[in-house]
Amino acid sequence: MTFPEIGLGDVEAAAARIAGAVAVTPFVHSETLSQKLGAEVWLKFENLQFTASFKERGALNKLLSLSEAEKARGVIAASAGNHAQGVAYHARRTGVSATIVMPTTTPNLKVERVREHGAAVVLHGAGFAEAAAEMARLAREEGRTIVHPFDDPAIIAGQGTATLEMLRAQPALDTLAVPIGGGGLIAGATVVARALRPDMRIVGVQSEIFPGMARAVGCYTGEPAPGSSVAEGIAVVDPGQITRAIVRDGVDEIAVVSEDAIEEAIALLLGIEKTLCEGAGAAGIAAMLARPELFAGRRVGVILSGGNIDTRVLVAVLQRHLTRAGRMVRIRAELPDHPGALARLTAVVAAEGGNIYELRHERLAAASRAKESSVSLDVELRDPSDLPRLLDKLAAEQFRVRRDEF
Repeated sequence: MTFPEIGLGDVEAAAARIAGAVAVTPFVHSETLSQKLGAEVWLKFENLQFTASFKERGALNKLLSLSEAEKARGVIAASAGNHAQGVAYHARRTGVSATIVMPTTTPNLKVERVREHGAAVVLHGAGFAEAAAEMARLAREEGRTIVHPFDDPAIIAGQGTATLEMLRAQPALDTLAVPIGGGGLIAGATVVARALRPDMRIVGVQSEIFPGMARAVGCYTGEPAPGSSVAEGIAVVDPGQITRAIVRDGVDEIAVVSEDAIEEAIALLLGIEKTLCEGAGAAGIAAMLARPELFAGRRVGVILSGGNIDTRVLVAVLQRHLTRAGRMVRIRAELPDHPGALARLTAVVAAEGGNIYELRHERLAAASRAKESSVSLDVELRDPSDLPRLLDKLAAEQFRVRRDEF
C-alpha cells in the first residue's frame, strides 16, 4: 500500500536527517505486562526523549527541511505542549526564532518548559482549534513559517522514524498500538508499517472525550463524552486532512477508550515499568486493557508517546487507582466524645496495617448522637482483603463503623 503524500523513502530520509540529534529510544520487551495483558508486549520509550515526547522527531525534520529564507523569517506553531517543546528546543539548536501559540488550558509545566527552550509563548483560546486560528493569523501578520503539529508531510515523516526503529529492531512484530490526536504519529507509523509489513495490524487509540479521528474515518458513531481528558496530548477535535486520509486507507481499527482506562494505564506503567507517561503516552496500554480481543496472543509494539504529565494530575491518577483497586477506602466511625477515643481508633487502624491518609473529625455531624462524634478516615490498606478484618476489629472495640463512599 502506498500513499500519495508521503512514502517510506521520506521516512528514511527523515531518519538520516535527524540522526544524532534525536535519541533512538529503548524498545524493550515487558515480561510482566505481557503476562498481565495476554500478548507479547514491546514498549517504545518515546517518553525518554529530551523533551519527553516523540514530537521532536517531526519538529526537527521540518526545521531541517526549511529554506534559508524560511529560517530567517522564523517559525510559528500551535500546540498543547509536546509539539511546542519539540519546536522550541530544536529551533534554538538550529538558530531559528520560534513563537508558540498554546491554549490557555495547557498545564503550566509544559508552558514553562517551552519558555525555557527559548521560544516566545502566546496563550490563546480554550483548545487547539482556537490556538491554531491564532497561529494562522500571526503567521500572516509576521511572515513566519507554520510548523504544523500533525498535518504536514515533513512532520509525518519525522514521526514515522519511531516505527522505523521499532521494525528494524523487532521485524517479527505483528501489531502496533498508537495514540491518535491529530494523527501525525499514526500516519507515520502506517506509512512505515504498510511498506515493510503490509499484513501488520495497526490499532489507533483515542479517548472517548476526543474521538475525532475515529468519527472522521467512520469507525465510531458515538458522540464525544463530556468532560476534560487526562490525555491532553491527544485532545484534538479535528484531525488533519492528510493524516485522516492515511488512517482511513491504512489503519485497521481505532479503539476509543474511557478515561478510567487511560488512568489505569498510567498507574500500571508507573507501577510495573517504573516509567512515567502522560495520558496520551499511556493510551496504547489503555487500549490493551479495554479491548484485549484486539491484541490477544499477538506481538504488539506500543509507542509510549510522551511523559509530560502535570504533577497534580499524576497525584490524582494514583489516588484514584488505589481507590479502584480497593486499597484506598473511606471508613466512617462513631466514637464516644471523650479523651482518648480517637487515639484508640487510630491505634486499631495502625495495628491492622492501615495507613491513615486523611482524617476528618466531625463533632457536629447530624447523624451523630449528642455524646458522640463522627470521624471519617481515608485509609490505605496493604491489600483489599484486609478491610473486613479491620472493620471487625473496630467493631470489637465498640466503635460503630461502616465503609463510606468517596
